[in-house]
Amino acid sequence: MRREHPTAVARPLEQSSAGRAAAVAHPNIALIKYWGKRDERLVLPWTDSLSMTLDIFPTTTRVRLDPEAGHDEARLNGVPATGEARRRITAFLELVRDMAGLPQRAVVDTRNTVPTGAGLASSASGFAALAVAAAAAYGLDLDATALSRLARRGSGSASRSVFGGFALWHAGRDTGTATDTDLSSYAEPVPAADIAPALVIAVVDAGPKAVSSREAMRRTVDTSPLYQPWAASSKDDLADMRAALRRGDLEAVGEIAERNALGMHATMLAARPAVRYLSSATVTVLDSVLQLRRDGVPAYATMDAGPNVKVLCRRADAERVAEAVRSAVPESLVLIAGPGHGARLLNEGG
Repeated sequence: MRREHPTAVARPLEQSSAGRAAAVAHPNIALIKYWGKRDERLVLPWTDSLSMTLDIFPTTTRVRLDPEAGHDEARLNGVPATGEARRRITAFLELVRDMAGLPQRAVVDTRNTVPTGAGLASSASGFAALAVAAAAAYGLDLDATALSRLARRGSGSASRSVFGGFALWHAGRDTGTATDTDLSSYAEPVPAADIAPALVIAVVDAGPKAVSSREAMRRTVDTSPLYQPWAASSKDDLADMRAALRRGDLEAVGEIAERNALGMHATMLAARPAVRYLSSATVTVLDSVLQLRRDGVPAYATMDAGPNVKVLCRRADAERVAEAVRSAVPESLVLIAGPGHGARLLNEGG
């Protein structure tokens, strides 16, 4: 039985021709973390999360319907998608077809500038762009909330990349029916004063992770004695973070983000067996952030599922922070990001 999907006219239809569309989206970095799913099929998390969408590492995705094709085709950076990547894209397109009531298969071409699998949210930008492009190509008029729900089914963090700036992903309520529970989990923009933030990103290892995020989440939720206490404390962290953003207190935002991220990694270290993403280079970067604070520079670290570190600071301090990180780990790639735009359609060929 087909589920009902609420829709609302929101996108400019003239930007996509019939049966094809292109979209761009950017990754986001969670300041209040999402870690662990209570429903893997619907991609429903245990906790709410809050992120900042970046203005670097865009993903551009083009979707074209092919009425003659017997199966979907997908290319990632010019190479045919295989294995798990192909399975996830095809499953996502099935959701879109179900919503649109159309059987046509699709050709997907994705150009990703994020180092895939390195803990830099490549799936967030990837599925946010795919959600926007696929919805348009199949003729769906989804508002931003519905697009966020749809993107979530591909990758939980993608629900936040639908929006620019700061976004809150609601874990959703267990209402007793799958449809209603699904509808209650989506992201939305978070009001914030102008704190002129920057994220200095230290890529200490751009390679794929030894343990995937999906496996690490399962192991942590199932075996770590620290997981439930961290999930409970994350609710307080979220309330404190929203208040800090409203009053424009960047130092409080940074302090909360750092404690939330370190707590998440502590839950992984307590898993059985332990999941350890932090490398010696990671710890060196964390030490450099502590030294910056001793020197009077408000700088705060956060980390996702990987060894790479993101340092929240004032935009005016970003170059100094970046130089301190480069000096600490000369072999790392250090980039500066600010708040970016949400996912959006492109003019065809643009």
